[in-house]
Order: sequence, then C-alpha cells, then structure tokens
Amino acid sequence: MMQAIVATGLGGPEVLELRSVPLHWPRGSGDVLVRLKAAAINPADAYFRRHGPYVQSTGPFIPGHDGAGEVEAVGSQVRRFKPGDAVCFCNGGIGGDPGTYAEFAVVPASQLVGKPLQVDFIQAAAMPLVAITLWESLYEPGPREIG
Repeated sequence: MMQAIVATGLGGPEVLELRSVPLHWPRGSGDVLVRLKAAAINPADAYFRRHGPYVQSTGPFIPGHDGAGEVEAVGSQVRRFKPGDAVCFCNGGIGGDPGTYAEFAVVPASQLVGKPLQVDFIQAAAMPLVAITLWESLYEPGPREIG
C-alpha cells in the first residue's frame, strides 16, 4: 500500500483526497519502482481533474504526469537503472496508470532519464513534459499548408 492523492470526482482542488491505495509492484520485467521526491503540477493535471481522465478508470484516479525521485527496485530486464539512482520522467496521470501524486510510481525504464546533477528533485520534476514539448516544437514537422 502507499499514500496517494486521488481525484474522487470532477471539479476543482476540492475533489482531491489523500488515500491509502494499492501499490502494484512488481509489474512488468521492464518496469522501475520509483520513490517519488517531487511531482510537478501542470495545466494538463487540472484539465483531467475538471473534465475526467483521458483513459477511463473504474474509480478515482491518481493525477500527475511529471515526477522525480529515487529508484527503489527494478524489473528483471532493467539494466540502465539500479536502486538509489536519481531519475525523472513523464508517465501516467491520465487515468489507467497511476500518476505522480503518490509515494511511488511504477514507470517503464524506457520513460526514465537520470536526474541531472545540477538540479534538485523539484526542478527535475518540472522538466519532462516541458522538455517533450520543446523537443517536438524543434524537431517534429509542423503543420503544412495544403494547396
């Protein structure tokens, strides 16, 4: 079990509630269990809280996309990370997979990066979704004019 903030309905911050919820570990052989030190709050979190999860859930869901923390355990196929490594990531928080408003997150190793030494956990938690947006704006082709 772990402590987590769950969205118990649709609305503002008043629908968020601290609860004890199951910790689903171990899961897949390529997953990493991260003990969260920080979680970012971004506009997408508020959107899903007000309008409902993107991936339908059978009950309350744990919001939060971006997180940073320390690796607690790794699946049998994980080679890039080991317990104690500092990491950050963007995963979950849209229904389905639990988000980062919790003590722990189970994250596919492919979605983790090492936390830069120059930043603390709070700064690292704020980086992933912003970095993805930056990458896409710089390197992904934009809309093209038709005609």
